[in-house]
Amino acid sequence: MNVEKKKLVVLSGAGISAESGINTFRDTDGLWEGHDVLEVATPEGFKKNPVLVLDFYNQRRRHLVTAKPNIAHLLLAEMEEFFEVSIVTQNVDDLHERAGSSNILHLHGELLKSRSSKNENLVYDCKEDILLGDLCEIGSQLRPHIVWFREPVPLLATAAELVAEADFVVVVGSSMQVYPAAALVGFAPIGAEIYLIDPKPTLNYELEHSHNLTIINEKASVGMKILYEKLLKK
Repeated sequence: MNVEKKKLVVLSGAGISAESGINTFRDTDGLWEGHDVLEVATPEGFKKNPVLVLDFYNQRRRHLVTAKPNIAHLLLAEMEEFFEVSIVTQNVDDLHERAGSSNILHLHGELLKSRSSKNENLVYDCKEDILLGDLCEIGSQLRPHIVWFREPVPLLATAAELVAEADFVVVVGSSMQVYPAAALVGFAPIGAEIYLIDPKPTLNYELEHSHNLTIINEKASVGMKILYEKLLKK
């Protein structure tokens, strides 16, 4: 007899990839790898200095190719055997994919893709550097397939729908302080169990007012091991 799997929605952020050597872009002083966020992560920054912006993401892309998924990524992939797992990630890396997870929604875009600077629907696989003068099929400059600050988040509504149907919601590697993504946990049904994995948790409004919230005060890899065993007992 087939038993319908319960739905597990994971909201993942930079902390889960930090253990794979992927730097969390924004430092405590608000700089991204030494750059003001307005310089490298806004449409205005790209218009003002496209070479700087392209080089910034080219360096991130080169580093990503050498990174490997860690135990937290791998455990999430294994959980597909027991749950219907959907991952909503704020990360632009492909470590969830490489770990074997099959249902991943990238809220903020993907580093290993490029897109037209004129038509956001023209998206291409991209593992090499993007250079000034690299054009899409309609002749516009290619740019990183990243949702920059001051740009809409096209997949936000889809993510909210996934959370609204969840039996379990897991927040891992994300401070849940940056909106609009931080508001997603607020869409969880009243009966859903919420798990926050964070060594130094700071509750936003949605988490603070969540029903059935369990906090696991550990980094992503350790916290995922604890959660894995806890959920499998259910």
